[in-house]
Amino acid sequence: MQQEHKDNKSIVHYIRSLHRDIGYLMIGLILIYSVSGIFLIYRDTDFLKTEQSITKTLQPDMKPQQLGMALHLRDFKVEKTEGNTIYFKEGTYNTSTGVVNYTTKALPFVLEKLISLHKTASSNASHIFSVIFAVLLLFLALSSFWMFKPKAKPFRRGIIFAGIGFVFAFIMLMI
Repeated sequence: MQQEHKDNKSIVHYIRSLHRDIGYLMIGLILIYSVSGIFLIYRDTDFLKTEQSITKTLQPDMKPQQLGMALHLRDFKVEKTEGNTIYFKEGTYNTSTGVVNYTTKALPFVLEKLISLHKTASSNASHIFSVIFAVLLLFLALSSFWMFKPKAKPFRRGIIFAGIGFVFAFIMLMI
């Protein structure tokens, strides 16, 4: 005896199907965000960074604060001044010509591009992809509760793991 095929599928069926399809769709994005997130953790180290020498001409007679902002160098601090030359940790600036020579360390181009996804500002056109990614991750997290019937053992196990996840997240926030 054949079972009769249901034409009116339940909401659980649609949520499970969406969960599956969105999960497959997001694999590439999740890989990008996870790899770039790992590199962001070590952004304060020189891990995989290479040194680059830069020479450019800025306007002459800049004040140290203006110079640091123009060069986008963190913790910019003048070490000494001799004549027309300002010395700082990364290089030198000639106040009469505006020529600045300095070194900086940067990640390879591909890694910089990956990391830029994590640091996307709302003014950047690509911010919409980050918002979509976040919304889809939220959907995947919430829709996982529709994978099993509430009385099933895997559902109870899922609730326990979700509780552990909440506790772990809370502990991480408090550290």
